Amino acid sequence: MLEPNVPRLVPTGLRIELPPGFEAQIRPRSGLALEHAITLPNSPATIDPGYRGEIRVILLNLGRHSYQVRRGDRIAQMVIARYQAIEWEEGDLNNSRRGAGGFGSSGR
Repeated sequence: MLEPNVPRLVPTGLRIELPPGFEAQIRPRSGLALEHAITLPNSPATIDPGYRGEIRVILLNLGRHSYQVRRGDRIAQMVIARYQAIEWEEGDLNNSRRGAGGFGSSGR
């Protein structure tokens, strides 16, 4: 049972093996969000290619009523994406028009 405003780790029973250079992203389902205010607080969650454990999803009920998760329910969706690994170097940053301007500084 998902009580309002209490995050819960929900097992899926799924395990995957991703090839190097790929990640899986776990995202909320729009129907659950619209109809029951159920979301994933760490969305998108990332599964790296070295992980072999069960995929578990953190669900959060933002609604006013409890929500029952049942075996076989579609509680999230997964996107497989390629990524490019990089190596970081310490150094000075080049100037940009925006600079260090934070939230709202782009003018939109």
